[in-house]
Amino acid sequence: MIAERLQTFIHQLEVERGVRWLNYAVLTLVVLALAVRYDTHCYRNFSSPEAMDAAQVARNLAEGNGFSTQCIRPFSIYLVQKHNHARAASMSPGTNATDFAQLYGPHPDLANAPLYPVVLAGLFKISSPSWKTESNKSFWGDSGRFLRYKPEFAIAIFNQVLLLVVVLLTFLVAKAMLDTLAAWLSAILILYSDELWRLSVSGLPTMLLLVIFLGLIWCLVSFERLSLVENPKGRRQFVLAVAIGLLTGLGMLTRYSFGWVIIPLVIFFIVFGGARRIGLALTVFLVFAATVSPWLARNFAVSGTLLGTAGYAVMENSYVFSGARLMQSLNPEMFGAYQRIVYLVLLKLFANLRGILSVGVPQLGGGWVGILFLAGLLLGLRNPVARRLRYFALMCLGVFIVTTALGQTPMSTLSPEVNTENQLILLTPLAVIFGVAFFVTLLNQMEVPFPQMRYIVIGLLIFLVRLPFTLSLLPPENSPSAYPPYYPPDIQKISTWIKPNELVMSDIPWAVAWYGDRQCSWTTINCNYEFVALNDFIKPVNGLYLTLNTLNAKLLTECVQGGVDNWSNFSYKTLAFNQLPSKFPLQNFPLESLGSGLFLADRQRW
Repeated sequence: MIAERLQTFIHQLEVERGVRWLNYAVLTLVVLALAVRYDTHCYRNFSSPEAMDAAQVARNLAEGNGFSTQCIRPFSIYLVQKHNHARAASMSPGTNATDFAQLYGPHPDLANAPLYPVVLAGLFKISSPSWKTESNKSFWGDSGRFLRYKPEFAIAIFNQVLLLVVVLLTFLVAKAMLDTLAAWLSAILILYSDELWRLSVSGLPTMLLLVIFLGLIWCLVSFERLSLVENPKGRRQFVLAVAIGLLTGLGMLTRYSFGWVIIPLVIFFIVFGGARRIGLALTVFLVFAATVSPWLARNFAVSGTLLGTAGYAVMENSYVFSGARLMQSLNPEMFGAYQRIVYLVLLKLFANLRGILSVGVPQLGGGWVGILFLAGLLLGLRNPVARRLRYFALMCLGVFIVTTALGQTPMSTLSPEVNTENQLILLTPLAVIFGVAFFVTLLNQMEVPFPQMRYIVIGLLIFLVRLPFTLSLLPPENSPSAYPPYYPPDIQKISTWIKPNELVMSDIPWAVAWYGDRQCSWTTINCNYEFVALNDFIKPVNGLYLTLNTLNAKLLTECVQGGVDNWSNFSYKTLAFNQLPSKFPLQNFPLESLGSGLFLADRQRW
């Protein structure tokens, strides 16, 4: 018996389980080697304002300060102040000393959806990262030169784990919709996606949102497979509907604009839900509403708006509020914008649609995959699940085109390559799956001299589509620094000169809040009356930090002709002529040199 069991074990090891586990081990080593190469060769510190903003909110959560922010938008001050004034008028009158703007304590965060900061706060609790920059330790620095920031690298590793989850979910969805060959090909194309790897180290919530969206797709696939049974169990259908509504709500709590996916979902269930279609559609919507309602109620309680500053994205970068003018305004003219809101929305939509349709949509999934995806949507698929999911993908494509066009803000200008405002990136897995379906159909119809030729064609597709990613892993090595304009050692040096309860103003407030752990207001729309309104009547500004975002302004059009009260003109006179406005409250330059920008303070602090 012992000999027979030993022989059986050896047989399983050589033929069955052993080969399978050996394949898994090789695959794991390949993925780890890929991650190590990418992180040592292509990693870059945070360059997206949204990533720094979410990370500093997460740190506040981890330290027990609730959903508060140290990155202060003047428009957020306007909303909180207006809401608190209205509450005080209906209850008891306030005094001049009342902190209506809530700047002398934790200022409520009105810009970020809550789920991603909560997840990062948990990561910070577990890892307990050091918040100080390292310049002399290897990998983090090089002979006194700063290279990488430990908390950001920890966030990048976490997001790369989520990227692997995205690869796994893509494989499972493709296998359920198509076959094993298509599943492996889809997973490999996702694993070697240059855009997804860049997003994984960006610090943005895109990887988390992709996991949620693919989980939602998997539930839809399971629902459709269950519907193909002659007498599907209603209980299991409603459980899946609850899961879909919950995942959609969690997606909206990760990125507000994702909430519009509820429209394609409700339509999908009404059309393909079978005899229980109305009940299932209502279940999805009600669970979604129940998931997001507590957070919307919180926003309304602190600001009088459901989505905070994020709800005004449609007005940003429009002809009424050009650039970041709205977020930098303490007292914006909202009445005129409300009167022309329909015209404003249509104008912004049409202005941004051209670029999205000509560049964004054809490049879905990266390179040629976008073309294959668009062709694959017209393909007559045999699998009924894939056919129905195709209609959902088309509806999501339409929704994401509109939300991307209307949701573009100055964040897309400050960080054009990596930002959360490109909703089309969420369709990358589906684009790859349907693109692969079209490719496999062509491959099956192809006449080849020998069967192995098909694998050569598949390898050629992978090579051509993912060539940009392969080239990014080759020399020369990319610098991890995001300077200009972000240089964390200088920001932390400045922050040591400012007390924790004092206010700084900067053109990169998200970076000062994240690296420096200090309350920092975005520069107001001018250095004259709006600055005075904040400094004299809301909270004194104790320091001003202007970086190359302002100092590199165009000499004639922005510095000279831009107006005497803009910050570009202010910095030009300060640096070129050593000339500050006589009544400007910040007149002191630091004795230490700062290579990253200009710093002024109310007194000598160094």
